[in-house]
Amino acid sequence: NMVMSFRVSDLQMLLGFVGRSKSGLKHELVTRALQLVQFDCSPEVFKKIKELYETRYNKKSSDVAQPPPPQHRAEALPLHSSYERGSAVPRTLPTTNIDYPALYGKYLNGLGRLPPKVAKPEVRLVKLPFYTTLDELLKPTELVPQNNEKLQESPCIFALTPRQVELIRNSRELQPGVKSVQVVLRICYTDTSSPQEDQYPPNIAVKVNHSYCSVPGYYPSNKPGVEPKRPCRPINLTNLMYLSAATNRITVTWGNYGKSYSVGLYLVRQMTSAELLQRLKTIGIKHPELCKALVKEKLRLDPDSEIATTGVRVSLICPLVKMRLSVPCRAETCAHLQCFDAVFYLQMNEKKPTWMCPVCDKPAPYDQLIIDGLLSKILTECEDADEIEYLVDGSWCPIRAEKERSCSPQCPILVLGVPPHPIASPIPGSSDVNGLLATPNGNGENGKAPADVVDLTLDSSSSEEDEEEDEEEDDDDEGPQPKRRCSYEKGLVSAC
Repeated sequence: NMVMSFRVSDLQMLLGFVGRSKSGLKHELVTRALQLVQFDCSPEVFKKIKELYETRYNKKSSDVAQPPPPQHRAEALPLHSSYERGSAVPRTLPTTNIDYPALYGKYLNGLGRLPPKVAKPEVRLVKLPFYTTLDELLKPTELVPQNNEKLQESPCIFALTPRQVELIRNSRELQPGVKSVQVVLRICYTDTSSPQEDQYPPNIAVKVNHSYCSVPGYYPSNKPGVEPKRPCRPINLTNLMYLSAATNRITVTWGNYGKSYSVGLYLVRQMTSAELLQRLKTIGIKHPELCKALVKEKLRLDPDSEIATTGVRVSLICPLVKMRLSVPCRAETCAHLQCFDAVFYLQMNEKKPTWMCPVCDKPAPYDQLIIDGLLSKILTECEDADEIEYLVDGSWCPIRAEKERSCSPQCPILVLGVPPHPIASPIPGSSDVNGLLATPNGNGENGKAPADVVDLTLDSSSSEEDEEEDEEEDDDDEGPQPKRRCSYEKGLVSAC
């Protein structure tokens, strides 16, 4: 009766006090307030209703004298004189003392349990990058056990506004049957010291109207002796709800093992990793000059250090997938210059959110990510190297792989013993030796005659002796066998 007598301003104050929507016509506000009284009314809310009621009628009857004491009331005024003619509403609030807590308890005997109690001060949940909050349907409310049983149930009743229903119906589908605008349930510890991450209580089950909704299961652990972990994410209730003005009833079943939990309902828009990447490219790029100044700061000589740092190497390969970086990023709180690929980082956190830097293993949340503008520019200019080195002046140079810096067939070969001008006639008796010490294929490139190689280990006398020995061995062997006094590797030295 108190709520039914409220004006629009009173109803808005009451709904705003409990965090409900204050928009709509008067009959919508009345319906919302009555649902609050019937199912979600706490002693604090009941006290607020009484306060609004008293404030309104005290203002209305401020010029009316207080009624006489009870023993003289019948003699001073007629019984019906305290009521306006033709009205059943008293002009002044009755002076009878009402035990509101007792009335509150009797009223809820039909449910057999008390509704959740609003935590004071308020519990706050951390912001999730993949969820944009559109409306807060129910502020974080503590799950209060009603008895000594280990398994508890806590109900919650609410209705969507026409605007909220349209937002859900007109939203696009992330996948078949899953809308991007959703009603989600979030659960966390009842801790007001800092924003809380999602945390499920033991034996959790969520029933929406007449059906149970799916709750994320446990991730199996590959390490022996390590318990499997459960990803605590917002629970999507949209598919089981009435997308109309009808009332939805949600029942949370949970295990009471000493820890206190709070639940909240939110209308959210779920984002994809591609959308977050596009937002990061729009607002998260750090200018190349700022990145260059950071490099100089890192390499600045520390007066307390005896070792001067002349450069720092940075890999162009992503540590997550071992592929070349496409969108180099890191957290602003990271102390290193090494980057990881934003594309794969966001995709991995979309499937299993951890938000930990793969380089230093420290927290790297989305709102602290930056795209390195200097390294992005380097990636476009340096396509033939997988690593670079930053120098003290902020410049950089590519670092080639070791095998590329070693001798390769494309490098020119320096032949020892070649005179500056071609020899007109070879040394007698050394034609066979020169032929063996020429280029490996025996032919010069591009049709040019190969350069003659002179064996520096032989002199003219030894050459003549070798020729005589070869003539003596002709009788025993089938053919002449030229003797190699210097291997191929000994006569050639790389010019690289």
